[in-house]
Amino acid sequence: MSRRPDILGEFTAEHRAVEDLLARIEPAPAPSGGAGQGGGAAGQGGGTGQDGGTGQDGGTGQDGGAASEQLIGQLTDLLFSHCAAEEEHLFPVVQHDVPDGGAMVFRCIHDHLAIGQYLADLQALPPGDPAADTLLGGLAELLRRHLATEEEQLFPAARKALPAAARNALAERLRADRAEIAEAGP
Repeated sequence: MSRRPDILGEFTAEHRAVEDLLARIEPAPAPSGGAGQGGGAAGQGGGTGQDGGTGQDGGTGQDGGAASEQLIGQLTDLLFSHCAAEEEHLFPVVQHDVPDGGAMVFRCIHDHLAIGQYLADLQALPPGDPAADTLLGGLAELLRRHLATEEEQLFPAARKALPAAARNALAERLRADRAEIAEAGP
């Protein structure tokens, strides 16, 4: 039997999936070599360290509009599922069992609300709207900061405060809940 990741491993893997989708969605940097509009988010810390190429398979340029919309839909689904799962399965335990857990959870929920607003704003735009690049840049910057905060502060504190058995039990409950939702269908 293969060893399955604990709840923190599950969420870290989802963070990598978010970063991968961001790298595929983000508009290519302006060719001028300067920071340009929207270029700030791509250079922020917490990225995946991948090649950073983004314009060819899903950027928001002329050719990638439909692909970008599909990728944004995938990102939206992943983030809503991920945020809801953290809030249901991890945050209550962190708030209760981790020193200063309440403050950490408060900051994370604040970020989740801001992420949700960015996603709603993106989905409300008509196809090809130039505001999409600005919203994507803001979302990417927020996500990278948020993921780094969770992985550098929240997850280590949870790992220290929660025994491995508790983290594994949380992961099993998360997987069972997701399996039940998948069985129920849309």
